[in-house]
Amino acid sequence: MYFKEPGPKNTDATLDIALKEAMARKINHIVVASTSGETGVKAARKFQDCPARVVVVTHNTGFSQEGVNECSEENAELIRRMGGRVHTGTHILRGLGNAIRQRSGNYSEEQIVANTLRILGEGVKVCVEICAMACDSGLIDFEDVIAIAGTGRGADTCAVVAANSSNKFFDIRVREILAKPSGF
Repeated sequence: MYFKEPGPKNTDATLDIALKEAMARKINHIVVASTSGETGVKAARKFQDCPARVVVVTHNTGFSQEGVNECSEENAELIRRMGGRVHTGTHILRGLGNAIRQRSGNYSEEQIVANTLRILGEGVKVCVEICAMACDSGLIDFEDVIAIAGTGRGADTCAVVAANSSNKFFDIRVREILAKPSGF
């Protein structure tokens, strides 16, 4: 599915596509990017009766404001009550590399990789990143998963990804892009 424009208006359709494919492919894990937890709650609700386990990956604490976790505890608790799990951790394509850029004005290897993945769209970059983060934390297995992300808020991208850890980043494979904004 190619959406004409990016954004949260595509969330329901993206989740529907992901659910259909998860069931058809017998996928064990759904990995969802969610800053505030709102998209994570929608995904946990959508996949509640699906055998696949939902893992919601949030921004690291301090991402936008020092000491602040942008995912509300209320949303995190709702996700957990519906059987999902929440991971808050350092973004592998932003953490230390962003600190280096801010301090020195130079780009890091992480940012070069992130910008290269953005050629396919912001959501595709995030799908790859959250799979590595979820593997690093031990919340998903090293297997094909469905990753869901967005361009800003909501979800407008989903892909089947062969997940792997950050230290094996170049072994991650985007097997199929199931939905994304056209031209983004």
